[in-house]
Formats: sequence, structure tokens, C-alpha cells
Amino acid sequence: MKFALDLPNFGLFSDPRLLVELAKDAEEAGWDAFFIWDHIARITTHDVVDPWIALAAIAAQTRTMRIGAMVTPIARRRPWKLARETVTLDRLSNGRLIFGAGLGGGSSWREEWANLGEEVNLKTRAKMLDEGLDILDGLWRGKPFSYDGEQFQIAETTFTPTPLQQPRIPTWIAGLWPNKPPFRRAARWDGLIPLLPEDGDPLNHMKAAIDYTRQHRQTDAPFDIVYMTQPTVENTPKAAETRAAFAEAGVTWWLEELNATYFGSTWEGEWDLAPVRAFIRQGPPTP
Repeated sequence: MKFALDLPNFGLFSDPRLLVELAKDAEEAGWDAFFIWDHIARITTHDVVDPWIALAAIAAQTRTMRIGAMVTPIARRRPWKLARETVTLDRLSNGRLIFGAGLGGGSSWREEWANLGEEVNLKTRAKMLDEGLDILDGLWRGKPFSYDGEQFQIAETTFTPTPLQQPRIPTWIAGLWPNKPPFRRAARWDGLIPLLPEDGDPLNHMKAAIDYTRQHRQTDAPFDIVYMTQPTVENTPKAAETRAAFAEAGVTWWLEELNATYFGSTWEGEWDLAPVRAFIRQGPPTP
């Protein structure tokens, strides 16, 4: 099992220079990946950084860690523009990009959707996500490609260069369990990020999500399963047992989300950077 960090792209982390510093710290400390959120506006703060420009800076200053945005709502992106950006970043990072995609939260997030004239209907957004994924995969191949969908249309065109990673940039799909369609979608791609209910046992929810997704897999190609959790501030034997149980269930990536509340702060208040930096520098939890 590999270990990753997942940081917001707003508030304390809206400074791209700070994100680069933290990414370098993370790589030196042995983390396997450094991900940042993909938001464009937040009601709780005015400071937001563009994740893709920040990731370009991070790619240029790191050498081994995987990087990416977790996750990108394709419904508010033009897929062909996103195809250019992802290939460029994959090449800049020497083949270290992982692409995460999802619906982008509920329609209640007005500051990112309705307020900016974006699609708020989740069924329409899901169609845009599926078609956008198809277009990305088609354009990444570097061969003549056309598309005639309900949401997007492309006359025959060829995008080069191709990503360094083949047959494509690894694509992980996020979904809220037990909502089934996102997990059928994930089964067609390269990884799964289940967002689990707050009630009940997380391991049981994860096992159910994994089992359902595997039932819909039609290939034996490598497939990543990501467990998103709060930071392991105290690496106790019980915590190690929990990680082992998730690994046995099939989890391949343990993703620690640096939420403000885990470090004694709030989204609206000023964060104390010291404990965040110390947490990153101590490295991933040991087995």
C-alpha cells in the first residue's frame, strides 16, 4: 500500500510557493504522492489557488512523487483544454501524473456552480463527466479522433504529443457510496476513490464498494483503490492494524487529507503552519 497527502487549494494552502515547499518536504520525507483539491471558489475564504498551475510548479521541483488534483469536476472544464493540460503536466513531471475525476460535489455548492453559470443538474453533470472522460481518452491516444455526444462534439482532430504514461494517464474516479453509478463508472477506468458515509463502519463500507466495483470490471488491468482518511497524527499499533485491514480488503493507496479541523483550526480561521509542516516532514505512517 502506498501513502499520499491531499491538501486543499485554498486558505493557508492558497500560496503556490508554500505548496511547492510542502511538496518538496513530502518527497524528502518519503510520501508516495502529493495531491491538491480542485476548487475554483469557496464561500469560506477568498484566497484560492489554481491547482493546475500549482501542480506545474510542484512537478518542476520534485522528482519521484506522484502528483495530481483530487478531484477535477470535468463538467466545468472543456475536455480538449483539459487534455492539453494533463498531457503537458504528465510530460513535465516525467510521467508522474494521476488524474482524478468526479461530479464535483452537490448542486448546493453555489459558489462553484450556479454562481458562475455552471451546470447544477447532477444527471446532466454525470453525462458531461462520462463524455469528457471518453474525449480525454480519445485525445490522449494521439490519433485521429472525433466525437458526437449529447454534451460534447468534436470533428476529427489529432492531439499530439501523447502522454508519457501509456496506454493513458491513470484515471481515478470518485463517488459517494452507496450511490451505485459512480462505481460502475470507476470500473471502466483505472482507480476508485470511495467517499464513504459517516455512519457505520468505514471498513465494511469500503469492502462493499470494492466488491460492487469489481463485479463490474471487465479487464484484469491494474486497478487502484484509494481510502481517504484523516491524518495519522498518532501512529499507534491499533492504527497499524486498521491500515493492514484496509490493505487486505484491497486498498492500494492510503490518502491522508489535511483538513483544517485535524490541526486544531477552522476553515474560516488562521491556520498554524507549524503542525502541518511537522506532520508532513515526519513521513508516512509505518506498517
